[in-house]
Amino acid sequence: MKNEDPVRCGWCSASDLYKKYHDEEWGVPVYDDASLFEFLILETFQAGLSWITILNKRENFRNAFDHFDYKKIANYSEDKIEELLHNTGIIRNKLKVKATISNAQAFIKVQEEFGSFSEYIWKFTDGKPIDNNPKTLKDVPATTPLSDAISKDLKKRGFKFVGSTVIYAHMQATGMVNDHIEDCWTRKK
Repeated sequence: MKNEDPVRCGWCSASDLYKKYHDEEWGVPVYDDASLFEFLILETFQAGLSWITILNKRENFRNAFDHFDYKKIANYSEDKIEELLHNTGIIRNKLKVKATISNAQAFIKVQEEFGSFSEYIWKFTDGKPIDNNPKTLKDVPATTPLSDAISKDLKKRGFKFVGSTVIYAHMQATGMVNDHIEDCWTRKK
């Protein structure tokens, strides 16, 4: 008898890497600053591209950006920027590379103000995930009034490439919202 894949959200069926990400990470609440920063940076690089493109390059990003050590990234030099812009393993977009540095600096300022980035970002949902309980993928929004508000606040704090769509994707990835569809097996675990 053939082992059948469990029912998953339809967006992740393209590859085993996508399925693993969906099953183990997407929608799981993240309260760790280092992981929140990694997702924020990956989401900003994803702007205008597909998430599978970023997932396929994730290890390259980790290596290129010092395992997303925001304290190191905040101090990147022009030489490091040039090195990154010649790294074929990542998305070589100068604006996004520079935004990563300024986002690391803004991230540290948020930590100083709130004690942690986690405290800051999760205050928008009172520290708990929002379960949207979508029946199908058509019920999953690209943005919400909450992602609009978070985006606006992050921009005010100096973050770049954090439009509402990017922020909503970040909220989904880090479990601030649960958008697994009704029949998805992860809802049953």
